[in-house]
Amino acid sequence: MDSSNKLGLIGKNISYSFSKKYFEDKFKKKKLNDFSYEIFDLQEINEVEELLLKPNLLGFNVTIPYKEKVIDYLDELSDEAQKIGAVNCVLIENGKKTGYNTDAFGFEKTLVAHKKPYHESALVLGNGGAAKAVQYVLDKHQIPYQTISRKSEINFDNLNSETVSKNKLIIQCTPVGTFPNTEDCLSFPFEALTNQHLVIDLIYNPEYSKFILNASQNGAKTVNGYYMLEQQAEKAWEIWSFKKK
Repeated sequence: MDSSNKLGLIGKNISYSFSKKYFEDKFKKKKLNDFSYEIFDLQEINEVEELLLKPNLLGFNVTIPYKEKVIDYLDELSDEAQKIGAVNCVLIENGKKTGYNTDAFGFEKTLVAHKKPYHESALVLGNGGAAKAVQYVLDKHQIPYQTISRKSEINFDNLNSETVSKNKLIIQCTPVGTFPNTEDCLSFPFEALTNQHLVIDLIYNPEYSKFILNASQNGAKTVNGYYMLEQQAEKAWEIWSFKKK
């Protein structure tokens, strides 16, 4: 059966994705037999051009490594996607392709659920599309942060215990440690963590990344990316179904 409403996910090497099952369960629950959700594994971003020609494509999610690159193929960006400079949800309406960022919504929900008054400043690990959504939310909540990446002044090689001690909120935004490379872990001074530290790792597969396990063993409160993922998916669904009359 050719479903009349196609949705999907673009990314690279994404067979492990949560989204397909999540949305298919939602379609079943809501008895939406005319919706389908597919995985579009693209080796290069320009393959999205072919995808955009598909009839009845209502929209799609975007994951690593295309959250920034996909912008060149869109007609318009929502306010938050424009400010963040990354897109993880696309709506196609009458041929017009609009990019949204629901990662920010998902991360904000996670942050608000766990943040304590002493989480006054943050370290953002990574500087890709997910990190940009996190930075946007931290700005919104007036939480100062430092970004640690391979190329930043403070990087994974020279990040010291003193910096970690001072910043009680740590957000891990890199894909290091994601399935299938579950033994990988960022270089990080875990010994500097305390029970006042909140460590949020955006990885959800595996449920407990090496980074989370190490942080937890050093006393930090830890949160994985699952709740954020659910919340960003719900927000994406709101965007697609609200527009679909």
